[in-house]
Amino acid sequence: MQTELLLRQRQSLIQDRLRLSGRVLAVDLAHEFNVSEDTIRRDLRELAAAGLCERVYGGALPIAPGGTTLSQRVGEAPERKAALAAAAVPFVKPGMTVFFDASSTNLAIAQALPAGVELTAVTNAPLIAAVLMENPGIDLILIGGKINRQVGAAVGAKAQRDVSVLRPDLCILGVCGVDVNAGLTAFEYEDAEFKRLVARNSTSVLAAVINDKLGTSAPHTVIATQECATLIVEHDAAGNAADLYGSQGVDVVYAGGARP
Repeated sequence: MQTELLLRQRQSLIQDRLRLSGRVLAVDLAHEFNVSEDTIRRDLRELAAAGLCERVYGGALPIAPGGTTLSQRVGEAPERKAALAAAAVPFVKPGMTVFFDASSTNLAIAQALPAGVELTAVTNAPLIAAVLMENPGIDLILIGGKINRQVGAAVGAKAQRDVSVLRPDLCILGVCGVDVNAGLTAFEYEDAEFKRLVARNSTSVLAAVINDKLGTSAPHTVIATQECATLIVEHDAAGNAADLYGSQGVDVVYAGGARP
């Protein structure tokens, strides 16, 4: 009973460290709790199996926010997403072919595009397609197939075949988690496969993320951090975001302007 109690206490403290620090390392926890690294790794495996953290090399990360459909996410934090969208729009240049990945923030970007902007837009998300279709200067390509309700887009074999022939100038990627080591990640396996294909076929990749996703990881890697050219974050994102992601060659842009 005492051993079980100590185990629960230690795992509860590990969860506290995750909430406070955003990342834990097995070697540090082993030193703090005066146990072996094998014991800590076992704790982290059990917490990950219970859906309480995401295991990464050397430690663990908090689970990325998720569990709702795209339609539900559209109504969450609209002002924050509008600010990210305003910072993203200047990267969308006339004449480009731009892929808009399924994401409520990317929907906000589509809504923020100036009327009459001339470009070719590609998306696999019907909600985003409906917005883009109303902009008269946009030539729209809708990637089809069976819609994954959770993702809010077509991401299966047909969608992957259709998008594989395209070479967008810019991929505006939707992600579930972003971490300097884990990279850009997604919850759904097929969604991650689809995102990876589009990102690697594109000349440049941009991701705009709310604070909740920074320093978190979902189960499936999309691309490594250094494969993302531009990361747009909120004005009050963690103070070291520019240094942390910039060290990987990522251009970090703060919504609302450069940080002092």
